[in-house]
Amino acid sequence: MHRYEVKGKRLMQFKISNGKRLIYVLMFAFAFLLLTFDFSLAATAAAKHYTDLQLPALPAIKLPKYERFVLQNGMVVYLLEDHELPLVSGTALVRTGSRWEPAEKVGLAGLTGTVMRTGGTKKHSADELNEMLEQRAASVETSINEATGNADFEALSEDVETVFGLFAEVLREPVFAQEKLDLAKTQVKGGINRRNDDPNAIASREFKKLIYGQESPYARTVEYETLDRINRDDLVKFYQQYFHPNNIILGVVGDFDSKKMRSLIQSKLGNWQRNPKMTKPQLPEVSAAKVGGVFFVNQPQLTQSSVLLGHLGGKFDSPDYAALDVLNGVLNGFGGRLFNEVRSRQGLAYSVYGQWSPRFDYPGIFLAGGQTRSDATVQFVKSLQAEIKRTQAQPVTAKELAFAKESTLNSFVFNFQDPSQTLSRLMRYEYYGYPSDFLFRYQKAVAATTAADVQRVAKQYLKPENLVTLVVGNQTTIQPPLTGLAKQVMPIDVTIPGIQPQAQN
Repeated sequence: MHRYEVKGKRLMQFKISNGKRLIYVLMFAFAFLLLTFDFSLAATAAAKHYTDLQLPALPAIKLPKYERFVLQNGMVVYLLEDHELPLVSGTALVRTGSRWEPAEKVGLAGLTGTVMRTGGTKKHSADELNEMLEQRAASVETSINEATGNADFEALSEDVETVFGLFAEVLREPVFAQEKLDLAKTQVKGGINRRNDDPNAIASREFKKLIYGQESPYARTVEYETLDRINRDDLVKFYQQYFHPNNIILGVVGDFDSKKMRSLIQSKLGNWQRNPKMTKPQLPEVSAAKVGGVFFVNQPQLTQSSVLLGHLGGKFDSPDYAALDVLNGVLNGFGGRLFNEVRSRQGLAYSVYGQWSPRFDYPGIFLAGGQTRSDATVQFVKSLQAEIKRTQAQPVTAKELAFAKESTLNSFVFNFQDPSQTLSRLMRYEYYGYPSDFLFRYQKAVAATTAADVQRVAKQYLKPENLVTLVVGNQTTIQPPLTGLAKQVMPIDVTIPGIQPQAQN
C-alpha cells in the first residue's frame, strides 16, 4: 500500500513538474512572439517605399584598354586582354550576308556558313576537327546571317595555339564536303516543313514581307525550290567571293599576352593573300511595300490571335535615335503605356509591346503587337492604334519621362558586363562605319532628352495612317470580325510550296 502511495505522489509531482514546464514554455513562446512582433513593428515603421529609396548615381563607364592594328593583308584586328578566367575567345566578322545571295538561290549564304565548318578543311576532316576540339573542351563555329558572316572560336588559354590554328584552317581552307551539304539541306528542309507550327513565327515572317516586299532580301524565305538549285560549286563560289583577309575584322579577348597573340595571328593569318579587287558590296534598296491595310492568316487550330502592326522605320544613325528609344520606354515594359492601358486596365493582352526598332545600315521597322483572345482581336488592334496616336497628341508626363530615361540609362551598364561584349560592340561599329564612341554619344543624348523631344519624334516618325496590320488567328472565333478594322481584309496564303496541303497545319 505504501508503495502505491509513493508511486501516486511521484506521479502527482511529475504532473505538477510537467505542468510548470508547459507554463514556462508557453511564457517563453509568448515573450518570443511579443519580441518578434515588436521588432516587426519597428522594421515596418523603418521600411520605405521603393520610390523613396535614394540610390547612388551610376558610375561612369569606361572602355577597357584594347589594341587595334591592321595586318599587311588588310585584316583589321582587335585584341583585349582579360585575365579573370583562363579562357580565350575570338570572332571574325566577314562582310557578307544572305542579303547578297541570288534571289533564285535563297538559302545559299546560310548553307555556306554551316558547311564551312561541318564540311572540314584541307588538313582535317569534319570528324577529326570535332574530335580535336572536344578533347580540349573547345569550339569553332561559323555562320552567315542576313548582314554578316561570323566565325568564332573558344578555348582554354593553354590550348589557344592549337584551337586558333584550327580556326584559321576553317577560315582559309574549307572543303565543303558534299555529304555535309546534303545533310545541311535535309535539316533546312525540315525547318521549311515546320515553319507554320508557330503562329508568332508566321506573323514575323509574313509581316516582313508586307513591309519590305515579297522579293526583298530582308523578307524572302528559303523554299524547297530555291534549296534544290544550290550545289557545292555555289557554296565554293560564294565563299571565294567574300572570304578574304581585307574583308574581315578579327577580335580576340581573354587570357593571353597581346605580344604573343599578335605573333600567333601573324603566323596563322598573316600570309593569307588579300584580294586587291575586293570592294564593299552595294546595299539592296529598301522601300515600303505596303502602306496601310489589314491582312489575315487563317489558322483554324488557334484559340488566340497573334497581332502585328507597323510600318517602315529607320536607322541607328538617326539624330533622333535617342529620343525614339526613350519613346520606346514610354510605350513598353512594366509601367509603360501599352502595359498599363491595354494589358492591365483593359485586360486585352497576354503580351503587348510597341517599339521603334532601327537597323545599322538599312531601315528597320516600327512595330507594335502582342497576343490576345480571339474574341478581343479587333478591340486589341484598336487599342494599340489609340495608344500610338496618344503618344502624338498627349505629351508624356514628367513621371513617364523620368521612368523611361532611368530605365534606359540604368540598363546601359549591361552593355559592358564583360570585355567580350565591349569588343563585339567596337567591331560592329567599325563593320558598319559607326564611330567607336557611338554608344556614349547615345547615352548623353538619352540623358538630354525632354518631353518635348519625345512628342516631336512621335509626331515625326510614327505614321498611324500608314500602319500595316497583320493578324494570325482563327477566322471563325474572331468576333467581331476583322472587317470592323477595314472594309477589305486581305488573306495571306502560307501554304508551303512543294508540300501537300494535308501535310500542313
